[in-house]
Amino acid sequence: MSQKTNDFSKWYIDTIQKADLMDYTPVRGCIAFKPDGYELWEHIQEEMDKRFKETGHRNAYFPMLIPESFFQKEKDHIEGFSPELPWVTEAAGEKLEERLALRPTSETMIGHLYSNWIKSYRDLPVLINQWANVFRWEKKTLPFIRTSEFLWQEGHTAHVDEEDARKETMQMLTIYKEVVEGLLAIPVYDGQKTPLERFAGAVDTFSIEAMMKDGKAVQAGTSHYLGTKFSEAFDIKYLTKDNKHAYVHTTSWGTSTRLIGSVIMVHGDEQGLVLPPKIAPTQVVLIPVGPWKKNHAIMEKLDEIFAALKAKGIRVRLDDSDQSPGYKFNEWELKGVPVRIELGPRDLENNQVLMKARDVEEKVSVPLESIVESIKKELETMQTRLFEKAKAFREKNSHTHINTMEQLNQHIAESEQNGTIPGWILAGWCGDDACEESVKEKTKFTTRNIPFNPPKTKHTCLYCGKEAKHTVWFARAY
Repeated sequence: MSQKTNDFSKWYIDTIQKADLMDYTPVRGCIAFKPDGYELWEHIQEEMDKRFKETGHRNAYFPMLIPESFFQKEKDHIEGFSPELPWVTEAAGEKLEERLALRPTSETMIGHLYSNWIKSYRDLPVLINQWANVFRWEKKTLPFIRTSEFLWQEGHTAHVDEEDARKETMQMLTIYKEVVEGLLAIPVYDGQKTPLERFAGAVDTFSIEAMMKDGKAVQAGTSHYLGTKFSEAFDIKYLTKDNKHAYVHTTSWGTSTRLIGSVIMVHGDEQGLVLPPKIAPTQVVLIPVGPWKKNHAIMEKLDEIFAALKAKGIRVRLDDSDQSPGYKFNEWELKGVPVRIELGPRDLENNQVLMKARDVEEKVSVPLESIVESIKKELETMQTRLFEKAKAFREKNSHTHINTMEQLNQHIAESEQNGTIPGWILAGWCGDDACEESVKEKTKFTTRNIPFNPPKTKHTCLYCGKEAKHTVWFARAY
């Protein structure tokens, strides 16, 4: 796979289309999820939902249409989202008295309803999550990564005080990191967003950031401490144990279907999709080879293996189509299926199958008597292997030696000249918004986050050279 950005974008589009994950629709920036694409989201959903419920959260659903007046109540929020809002202005042939926005996020609607639901300290905490679609009318779109309509989950919680709300904010960020690293095999850096990059209306925003194979960053999940900003705007008060009224402290947190795009961009190769076993719609494909149609024992054995794998909860497919074995191998490689099992007459005689993992070149012989255990072990091994490979790639392309704009410009120029990726830069930042904006303007590198555990501490600001208040990851991003 070429590391040049233009080639990478083409590779990405080709890969998701050949893998049959999505299709374009007549509405700009809106895609249809085909079954394999949607099942990736279902596996993410399943793992996240389990974690949310383990920590006391419950699911609810809120309206897609939000009155314009709701957005006016929290000034920073409307300023942050206003350029991206699609509006409904008429219904049933009549002009509406008030415009309704297709939700970009639900803080305002939920804030309005929480003000009715929360009356006393006995009602707190409120721990609610919503699985929904949202709309942000993007100017530049890329399937799964940035679309006008996308799927996500958004958690919205209310608490008695700042301590409890901040504990919730960090708990959810930790869950995101564990799921993205454990399920998707994508290593992330966790940390705090700078004021310029934080969520519109938040006091503090925290994120997990992932590196793609072209060196760009994807914000893989965010968790926000909103303080009392939204509770003051929407009058969400509760009666304390001392019989006084106080504003609740709120949080919100979300991940979206851009995680699917991240999986593709982190693990894919020149042959197409490479899916971590835990998320793959099909984990194992069984393929008969040789003159198998004349040898019923081959299909009987494959049926037996199919049933045994299915009984162990492994997602397995048997490809008995009349396409050639070579065509089938290529087709399932494009789809990123983790493990392929081949069985022909000679294999049957030798009481074995050939097994090939998607991310390695070699096939290995596996005795039929240990086939199920061997496949289970390979799926686990591949999951770890993909994570370690992605982590090694990230380490190789995370640069900690750059301390000045001159060094950064030289690094970018050398990358362009050599056809390599500039990757991420760990640098100091003085805390001044002007320096952050200047770096972005001159290099297109934005701050990703202030990592909780940076590989090293930087002492001078990348842009102005003054004393650094923070050590920050800078990168170009989707």
